[in-house]
Amino acid sequence: MSVASSNHQGCGKTTFLLALAGKLDQSLNIAGEISYNGYKLDEFVPQKTSAYISQYDLHIPEMTVRETIDFSARCQGVGDRADVMVEVSRREKEAGIVPDPDVDTYMKAISVEGQEGNLQTDYVLKILGLDICSDTMVGDALTRGISGGQKKRLTTGEMIVGPTKALFMDEISTGLDSSTTFQIVTCLQQLVHITDTTALISLLQPAPETFDLFDEVILMAEGKIVYHGPRSDVLQFFEDCGFKCPERKGAADFLQEVISRKDQAQYWCHAALPYDYVSVDQFSQMFKASCLGQNLNDELSKPYEKSRSHNNSLSFNFYSLRKCELFKACMAREILLMKRNWFIYVFKTVQLVITALITMTIFIRTQTTVDLVSANYFLGALYYTIVRLMTNGVAELSFTVIRLPVVYKQRSFYLYPAWAYSIPAFILKIPLSLVDSILWTATTYYVIGYSPEAGRFFSQLLLLFALQLASTSMCRFIASIFQTMVAASTYGFLILMIIFLFGGFIIPRPDLPPWLKWGFWVSPMSYAEIGLALNEFRAPRWQKVSKGNMTIGMEVLTSHGLDFDGYFYWISLGALLGFTILFDTGFVLALTYLKPPKMSRAIISKKRFSQLQGRDDYNSSTQLDNQSTVPSFPQTTAETKNLGRLVLPFEPLTIAFKDVQYYVDMPPEMREIGLNQKKLQLLRDITGAFRPGILTALMGVSGAGKTTLMDVLSGRKTGGLIEGDIRIGGYPKVQRTFARISGYCEQNDIHSPQITVKESVTYSAWLRLPPETDADTKDRFVEEVLETIELDGIKDSLVGIPGESGLSTEQRKRLTIAVELVSNPSIIFMDEPTSGLDARAAAIVMRAVKNVVATGRTTVCTIHQPSIDIFEAFDELILMKAGGQIIYSGMLGHHSSKLTEYFEGISGVPKIKDSYNPATWMLEVTSASAEAELGLDFAQIYKESSLHRDTGELVRQLSEPQPSSKDLHFPTRFAQSGRVQFMACLWKQHLSYWRSPEYNGSRFLFMIAAALLFGAVFWQKGKEINNEQDLFNVLGSMYIAVIFLGLNNCSSVLPYVVTERNVLYREKFAGMYSSKAYTFAQVTIEIPYVLLQTILYVAITYPAMGFDWSTYKFFWYFYATFCTLLYFVYLGMLIVSVSANIEVASVLSAAVYTILNLFAGFLLPGPKFPKWWVWCYWICPTAWSLNGLLTSQYGDMKKEILIFGELKPVGSFLEDYYSFRHDRLGLVAFVLIAYPVVYASLFAYCIGKINFQRR
Repeated sequence: MSVASSNHQGCGKTTFLLALAGKLDQSLNIAGEISYNGYKLDEFVPQKTSAYISQYDLHIPEMTVRETIDFSARCQGVGDRADVMVEVSRREKEAGIVPDPDVDTYMKAISVEGQEGNLQTDYVLKILGLDICSDTMVGDALTRGISGGQKKRLTTGEMIVGPTKALFMDEISTGLDSSTTFQIVTCLQQLVHITDTTALISLLQPAPETFDLFDEVILMAEGKIVYHGPRSDVLQFFEDCGFKCPERKGAADFLQEVISRKDQAQYWCHAALPYDYVSVDQFSQMFKASCLGQNLNDELSKPYEKSRSHNNSLSFNFYSLRKCELFKACMAREILLMKRNWFIYVFKTVQLVITALITMTIFIRTQTTVDLVSANYFLGALYYTIVRLMTNGVAELSFTVIRLPVVYKQRSFYLYPAWAYSIPAFILKIPLSLVDSILWTATTYYVIGYSPEAGRFFSQLLLLFALQLASTSMCRFIASIFQTMVAASTYGFLILMIIFLFGGFIIPRPDLPPWLKWGFWVSPMSYAEIGLALNEFRAPRWQKVSKGNMTIGMEVLTSHGLDFDGYFYWISLGALLGFTILFDTGFVLALTYLKPPKMSRAIISKKRFSQLQGRDDYNSSTQLDNQSTVPSFPQTTAETKNLGRLVLPFEPLTIAFKDVQYYVDMPPEMREIGLNQKKLQLLRDITGAFRPGILTALMGVSGAGKTTLMDVLSGRKTGGLIEGDIRIGGYPKVQRTFARISGYCEQNDIHSPQITVKESVTYSAWLRLPPETDADTKDRFVEEVLETIELDGIKDSLVGIPGESGLSTEQRKRLTIAVELVSNPSIIFMDEPTSGLDARAAAIVMRAVKNVVATGRTTVCTIHQPSIDIFEAFDELILMKAGGQIIYSGMLGHHSSKLTEYFEGISGVPKIKDSYNPATWMLEVTSASAEAELGLDFAQIYKESSLHRDTGELVRQLSEPQPSSKDLHFPTRFAQSGRVQFMACLWKQHLSYWRSPEYNGSRFLFMIAAALLFGAVFWQKGKEINNEQDLFNVLGSMYIAVIFLGLNNCSSVLPYVVTERNVLYREKFAGMYSSKAYTFAQVTIEIPYVLLQTILYVAITYPAMGFDWSTYKFFWYFYATFCTLLYFVYLGMLIVSVSANIEVASVLSAAVYTILNLFAGFLLPGPKFPKWWVWCYWICPTAWSLNGLLTSQYGDMKKEILIFGELKPVGSFLEDYYSFRHDRLGLVAFVLIAYPVVYASLFAYCIGKINFQRR
C-alpha cells in the first residue's frame, strides 16, 4: 500500500511519521496504539523493520555518493533475500523454468551479504539519477560537492538500498525537479506493489501525475487527520462537503488550500447557499461520519492475527549482520576517511616534529652538569613533553564532535552498534600515536641529553605512547558526553586543566592541601610524570651522593613528591593503559545510551498555539492556516493589496550575457575513473537576457547547471574560469557596483542563529538601503516585507541552527527571501525559492515574487517541480540540459502555449495531454533517456531555431547602452558609512552574544570553577614565601591560569567565529559592509565579556591566594589578567581566519598553545634560552603576562629567602633567575595591551583577504 501524506508545514506530519517508525522522543506523552501485523512496538524492533527518511540531509562530506550508499547497503544486509532466492530456485527447478541470465545474476548478487560494493547500489543510483555523480564527494557548506537535490536523493537512496519493508519518507522531493520526483515515486510504487512493502510519503508540492501514482491519501492539519482513504475518492469527499476542485488545478494543491482559511472560499461550489468557513475540526468530524471514515474505523477495530504474519516480515534483531561483518564495514569506512583527511593527520604530525625540533634546540645539552639546578631544567623538559603529547590528542575532540550527528543518525537506524564505530576509531589511531611518539622521542631524547642508556630511551618511548593513547581516548570520550563543539571544548579544557594542575609538576604532591591529595592519583598526567621522572632520575649518572646519604636523583624526586620505587614505572604504564581502556569504554557507553541533541520543529506563535488548544474567544474569526501567524486579511488582500508604498526609488536594469563558458578543475575522483582532461566544462555557450518587470525561470534536471549559471552571472563564484560577455544595462559588469544593486537568495539558508526573524530583516535594511532613507521609512518597509513574505507571525522567533533549533526549513527559506528583498534591489536572483515548501507556502512565496516583479525589478529564479499555477506565473523560461547547455530560451505564452508549440514541433516528441503540467511534460520529453530514444540533441536543435536567433538579436540590442543612460556609479563602495556599518554589526553581535549562553555562559562557569579550584589548591600560597619552591608554586599558579584560562577563551571562540564566518561570506558578497566593520564589531563586543570574566577571576583568586592588598598590586593583577584573556580571544579569531574549517583550526590552535607554553618562561627561565631562540621568548605574549603578574607582586620584595641552599632577596632572585625587573613594568604594560591590538588587526586583515568558501 502506498500512501501520500499531503499537507502543509507545521501540521504534525513529521511527528506522525516518527511515531509510526518508533522514533519519537520517549520523554513525550504518547497515547494510543501502533501495531505492525498485530505486533505492538515493544514486541519487535520497529526502527529496523521500518526506515524513517528524514527531511534533513546528514552525510559525511568526505565520502562519495557511491561509498555512502555502499556502506548503508553493507550494514543493512540483505534481509530475507537469500531465503527468497533459495525458494525461487527450488520452484524454478520443479517447474523446469530456465531463468533470464541477467535477472538471475542480479537476484543472486543482491542476496550475498557483507559485500563492499553491491549491485543493489548501482540499481538505486540509476533509479535516483545519481549515477552521473556517483563518484563525486557529498561536500558541505564550504566544500564543493553534489547539489541540494542530489543530497536529498542520496538521503532516500541510503535507506531504500536495504531490505526494509516499511518506508516512512519525510519531504523526499525537496530540491528535486518534477520529472525526477515522478521517476523516484514510480520506482517506489513498483517496489510497493511487487514486494508488498508499505510506504508512507509526505510530499510538498507533488505534481498531479506524481500524486496520481499513490493508492491512498492522508490529509493532515493541526495534528489531526482530515481524510484517510483512497486517492480516487478524496475529491468526491470534499465535493460532498461543498468544495470542488477546478479544471486546471492539481488535486494536491487543492487539498492543501481547501483547508486554509485564506483560500477556501474560492472553491465553494453551492452558489445558492451562503459560504461559511469550514474549520479543520469540522472536516475531521465530517470524515468520521462518512462511510469511508466508518469503514476505516471498522477495519481498525478488528485485531490482526499474528499467525498471518510471515516470519521475515518483522525484525526481531537489532542488527542485520554478524558482529565481525559490522566491524569490518566500519573499519573499512574509517580507513577511507583517514585517507580522505590525510592532510589533517600529516599536518598534525609535521607540527609535532617542528615542535620537537624547537624543544630539543631550546633544552639542548647546555646543562650537562649533574646538580639540582640542571635537574630542574630536565624536569621542565619532561613536563613539556607530557604537555605536548597530551594536547596532541585535543584535535580528536573536534573530529569526533563533527562526526557525531551522522553517527547518531546511523545508530538510530541500527546500521551498526556504537562499539563498531568506536573500536575502529581507536584501533586506527594507535599507529598514528606510535608514529608521533617515535618521532618525538627520536628527535628530542639524545639532543636534550637525557640518560644515554638505550633501555631508558625505549622506556620513555613506551610511556609517551601510552600517554598519547590515553589523551586521544579521553578527548573522544569528552566529545561524546558534551556533543556540541562549544560545550565539549569548554568542559574539555576544564578537565585538562584539572589534570595538569594535579599532575605533580605545577604544584608538587607534598604542597597540595591534604584534602586534595587524591587529585594527584586520578590525574593521568601524574602517572606520566612519575614514570618519566623515575626513568630519568634513577639512572646511574644521578646516583652521586649530594648531602647526607641522599643521592642527587633521590633529592630531586623527593622535593617534587615523586620519591617512588623503580617498579612504579610499570604501575604508571599500566595506569595509562587502564585510563585508555576506561575512556574508550566510556566512549562506547556514551554513544550507546546518551540521546543526541534535540532537533528543531516548525515554530508557531503563542497566539497560534492558544488557537490550536481551543482557548481563544475568536477561534473562528482569526484561526490561521499556516504555522507562521499572519494577521487575518480579507480574502483578496494578498492578491490585490496595493504595494505601491513598498516601492522605494530604484533604477530598472537589464542583464545580457553572450557565449558564457565556465570551467572548473577536473575533480580527482573523476580522474581516477579515466577522465584525463585538466578542466571540466560546466556551462557551454550560454546566451540570453533578463529584463525588468519580466519574471524568468531557470529550469533543468538536477545537475544541469542552473545554480552554476546564477552564481556566474551574479559574481558568486570563487574559483574556476569564466569566459564570455556579461553586461548590466548595456555596460560591462563590474562586481563591486553590481553587488549594490542586486540581491541573491541562496539555496542554503545561512543566517546568524541567535537573531530573531525581524532583527535579521531590519539588519539587512539598515545596511543596504540608501543612507537618505529615514528610519521611519525603513521600519515601515521592514514591516511590509515581513507581511508580504508572511513572516510577521513569527517575527520574534530566533532563527536557530538548521536541523537543531529554531525555524523550520520553509520558514528559513522565506527569511532568506525577505533579507534580500528588503535591500530594494534592481536585480534579484533566487536559487530555488520554493524548495522545501508545500504548495501553499510556495504559492505565498511566488505571490511575493510576483509583487517584486510588478515593481519593475529584474527577477530570475531557478525552480524545481513547480505546480501548473507556479510555472505559469513566470513570463520567460531558460531551460537547460545536463552538461550546461540551453535547449529553450523564450516566452512561455498563455497556458505555456509557446513552450508546448516549440517542443511539439520537433519530430518524435509526444504531444502534451490535457490538464498535464507543462513543466513536468517539458522535463520528461527532454530528459537524457528521451534524447537517447529519439536520437536527438535538443541543444543543437535550439541553436538552429528561430528562438536562438531572436535571443541573439535581443542580447545584441541590450548590450548597447541606451542613449540617455550612464554606467552604474556609487560615490562609496557600500551603502552606509563605516561608522554605521560598525554600529549595525555591533548591534547584531551584541544580540548574538547576549543570547548565546552555551558560549558565554560556559565561559563564565569555566572561569568561576577555575578560580575556585586555584583558590583551593593555592590557598594563601602568596603569603608563604620561604624558599624557591614556594616562589615556583606561586609562578605555577599564574602560569596555569594564563595558559588554561587563555586557552579556554581561545578554543571556545573558534566554533562561534566559524559559524558566523559563513554568514559573513554571504553578507560580504551582498555588499552589506566591509570586513573591517565586521571584525571591529566582533573584536569590540568581546571586551565587556572579557572584563566580566576578569572581575570574576580576580575577585575570587586575589584574596584566596593571599596576595598583598595594595591598590597598585591589585590593579596590576587585574590589568595583566584582562590583557591576557583578551589577546587569547583575539588569537582564536585570528586562527579561524587562516583556517579552512574547524578541524584545521583545532590542530593549528593546539600547536600555537604548545609554543605559547614552551616560551612562557616557566619551564625554562628567559635568560637560559639559547641565543637563537631568545627572540621567541621576547615576542611570546604569555612570557610578558607572567612577567607582569609575578614582578608586580614580588619584584619590590626585599625579604631574604633560601634559594637552592643560599639566602637571597626575592626581588634580586627574580632579576637574576628570570630577568624580571620591577623598574621595567611600564614596558610590560605597553606590550600587554599591544598584543590584543596586533591580533585584532591581523584578524581583520586575514578575514578580509582570505576566502575559504568554494563555489
